[in-house]
Amino acid sequence: MFDTKPLQGVRVFLVDDHPAVREGLSLLLSSKGLLVCGEADRGADALSRLAAVAVDVVLVDLSLGEESGIDLITALRESGVKTLVYSMHDDRERVEAALAAGANSYVTKREMATTLLEAISSVLAETCYLSPVAAEALQQGIEPDTHRHAMTLLSEREQKLFCKMGEGYSTSDLARHFAISTSTVETYYARILDKLKLSRTKELRLMAIRFMKGE
Repeated sequence: MFDTKPLQGVRVFLVDDHPAVREGLSLLLSSKGLLVCGEADRGADALSRLAAVAVDVVLVDLSLGEESGIDLITALRESGVKTLVYSMHDDRERVEAALAAGANSYVTKREMATTLLEAISSVLAETCYLSPVAAEALQQGIEPDTHRHAMTLLSEREQKLFCKMGEGYSTSDLARHFAISTSTVETYYARILDKLKLSRTKELRLMAIRFMKGE
């Protein structure tokens, strides 16, 4: 059984456009000792309210009425807030898009409550968590050994940075971990992108996450 004691007092903010879902999540998390410190049904409202509260992780749905949760994830990533996608969508395209935008974990709404709690624990430990359903979706259409072959093109230092990206480390996290400046981290990004024939850091982050999941 999953031990929820380490999650006692963890502050969670909920973003979902269905009041019943927010209420159900609030009851679940509160029963496990977590603190729901706020909620919103739209991205703009979430950003406004989050500016006034301290949070450890934000649970984000991808469908927020006429808005996309992807834009909110991007904004939260830029501000250093950890995000966990909790969505009904279980297709590869949405999982990829969420991770590329900077989501720290992805769980579908048709999975067990313990899966969500494990994901929250992983986010706090600064590792990327993909639920079984999300991981299976992400594997669709992936050529075997593609990413492992790509690793042979990188220097030892670049490989270490690449792996930490796959664990969910942001640019600032990487700078602190390796005791270098954020501009130096971005220089590493540029070198790795060139070697792996990629055009964007989001693509690189997604590849790193897949690699660390053994895909």
